[in-house]
Amino acid sequence: MSLQQGSLGWIYRYLVFPIGQMLIFIVGSALLLTVIAYLLAFLFPVPRPNIVLADQIGRQLPGMIISGVAIGFVYAMIALGYTLVYGVLKFINFAHSEIFMFGSVVAFEVMQRVNEAGFLPNWNPIVLITFMVFVSMILSGLLAVLIERVAYRPLRGAPRLVPLISAIGISFLLADLVRAFEAVTRNSFNLTYPINGIPLLTTPIPFIIGSNTVNVRVTQIIIIVAAVLMLVALNYFVNGTKLGRGIRAVSQDMPTASLMGINVNGMISLTFFLGGAFGGAAGALFGVNVGNVNPFIGFIPGLKAFTAAVLGGIGNVTGALLGGLALGLIESFLNGVLVYFPALGIRYTNVFAFLVLILVLVFRPSGILGERVDEKV
Repeated sequence: MSLQQGSLGWIYRYLVFPIGQMLIFIVGSALLLTVIAYLLAFLFPVPRPNIVLADQIGRQLPGMIISGVAIGFVYAMIALGYTLVYGVLKFINFAHSEIFMFGSVVAFEVMQRVNEAGFLPNWNPIVLITFMVFVSMILSGLLAVLIERVAYRPLRGAPRLVPLISAIGISFLLADLVRAFEAVTRNSFNLTYPINGIPLLTTPIPFIIGSNTVNVRVTQIIIIVAAVLMLVALNYFVNGTKLGRGIRAVSQDMPTASLMGINVNGMISLTFFLGGAFGGAAGALFGVNVGNVNPFIGFIPGLKAFTAAVLGGIGNVTGALLGGLALGLIESFLNGVLVYFPALGIRYTNVFAFLVLILVLVFRPSGILGERVDEKV
């Protein structure tokens, strides 16, 4: 009986609870934004001639939610890299946006080389994407560990501004190195994934919801499924394994953890590897979804992911998930609604998205799920 209760407790803690959290975040954010969208339709019923905003919202709502959840999971996965490192070292790794970019370029190289070898039509698309994501995670994680060893560890006792400047320098260096590599090897650094020959990835799936037909891209479904699986695995690793407990111990009190026999440098390297791996996976999935990447794509998604981490509560893993999903849905709703306002348009989506960051920093600096922690003397 106790074994059965233990198994049920494990399933609840590491499967049901984290998946339930994701569903609650998605449903709650979607409902709140739906209310705001219809309130906007009430205030501005006809923003353009012959355009009834409430009707447009009703037709586009399912698609906006699916698109918002997909890009929200991408932001959440990138945000985890920021929040894991901040939770341990208490500084922002601004080079993480280039880890995301590196993952997208690695995924492109894998798919392109498979295509150049003539094997692309013979590979199952799901197996191919799984392989691409796996390679991107490993290489991006190792790159993050290398960055920590070379650029951050020697500065660990320095003022916090010093490693921050180092992170910005590493960010520029990585972008230019990738650009130089692609320019030399391919004579171009604007990279297009060869997905046109894969019908499964280019043919949307129609879903009939009420009287509306919603075309859902397979890549969006892949992003959602892959992100859920990886986030559940991360939850188990951090909360249910010895290494995860070691990371949490170092995060809470590094000197005491060292005295208790925990390899502090090893735990920090592992934290960077995990954050880099999730950033690389996000880059690979993002690249497959949009189809085009370059060495400079990391800046805006990285900044939005940082916004998501701050929105949820920097240093809080659950907060990174909430912030990413909320920001993704906000962006999707804005893209669907602002297009009907002649004076605005989707060009203002980023303006409103970063306005969220300003409001959070002003009224809730610790984030939605963050807690205020006084500095130790």
